Amino acid sequence: MAFFDYESAGPGISKNAPRKKGIGLFFDILFRKFWQLMGVNLLYFLFFIPLFLILSVISFFNNEIVVLVLSAILLLTFMVTIGPATAGMAKIMRCYLIEKHTFIVRDFFRTFRKNFKKASIIGFIDCLVLFSVYASFSVYPVMAAQYDMKILYLPMTLTLSIALIVMMMNYYIYLMLIATSLSLKNLIKNSFALAFVAMKKNILTTLISFVCIGIMFVLMIYVFPLFLVILPIFPAAFMCYVASFNSYPVIQKYVINPYYTSIGEVNPELVKEEPGEDEVIFEDMGGKEKPIEKRKKGKGKRIS
Repeated sequence: MAFFDYESAGPGISKNAPRKKGIGLFFDILFRKFWQLMGVNLLYFLFFIPLFLILSVISFFNNEIVVLVLSAILLLTFMVTIGPATAGMAKIMRCYLIEKHTFIVRDFFRTFRKNFKKASIIGFIDCLVLFSVYASFSVYPVMAAQYDMKILYLPMTLTLSIALIVMMMNYYIYLMLIATSLSLKNLIKNSFALAFVAMKKNILTTLISFVCIGIMFVLMIYVFPLFLVILPIFPAAFMCYVASFNSYPVIQKYVINPYYTSIGEVNPELVKEEPGEDEVIFEDMGGKEKPIEKRKKGKGKRIS
């Protein structure tokens, strides 16, 4: 008894079949690019090494000045390079979304170098915002309890609100950086506007990101070996993929498409390339050919 029938075939898949949309397209790309996402995550994880080296510096050196200087150098290195690395990862995700072939390592580092200046500034600002959030959660609750002044929770809430807006801006700013030639000022301006224009999608992206971060936090506390295995190969690329999937269509609608409309052209990302009549040598029959029937078993004439 055979579980698989290798002697018959279906009609095939037409190259002109309609592209999946919504959640179907999301999982289609995710499953097809799953192993590549791991590779992208591993590349991105390399730029977090300076943070782990800070822990080593604190452990191995007793001189406070040496620890302070080396830690500052490592931290500054991270703050300067994490932005270009994020731009490189966003470049790969955009290629996946528009069905464009990409060489992961080459395109990652090419984008890293090409957008280094702008991306470094953006990444540096992101780090400052994160430090501000950490400081506000460390200082204001203690002061509020010590002086019995609940009003001190207000600046903490304000800092958190600003951080959430900056987080939503990040869904757009790196994608626009690698897809357009906008100035840094316009990148910030447009990403700020899109953070509010597409609020529903941004909230969904944020919730998924928080769930992913929460799962990683639980693994870190209760299943640390599994956390160490998953951290270098999955969460960052997955969250970037989710953000890109939800945000890039918004960028196309409000930034890229209007530009091509203003010059009387159609966004090439939305045009399906079809060869001209003179270029066609073989016709793709996917979806048109008849199914191959299974060969009937029986006696027949034997040719000798």
